[in-house]
Amino acid sequence: METFWEAHDPTTLNRQGADTGTQYRSVIFYHSEAQKAAAEKSKAAAQKDFVQPIVTEISPLPKFYKAEGYHQDYYRNNPSQGYCRMVIKPKVDKFEKKLKAQPK
Repeated sequence: METFWEAHDPTTLNRQGADTGTQYRSVIFYHSEAQKAAAEKSKAAAQKDFVQPIVTEISPLPKFYKAEGYHQDYYRNNPSQGYCRMVIKPKVDKFEKKLKAQPK
């Protein structure tokens, strides 16, 4: 959950970077009350790292639909595409750096 808060801006409503709309909202879906409680606890703890209020929704998991085939493994299959290079790669690099820094 810590990585979730670091991987995007959870303080912007229905927006991530230049992308806008409800499909870009920050949301955590849960299956159980235990998952809901863990998400709420994590959100409260993460708030100390942000000046603006976190607007991430915590909602029950709706029916899940698998994305179209061309969306599957998009980053892996399109590493030289502009969005992948400019938006996704820096996030992946940051995540990998954090993983390497963690004690084993």
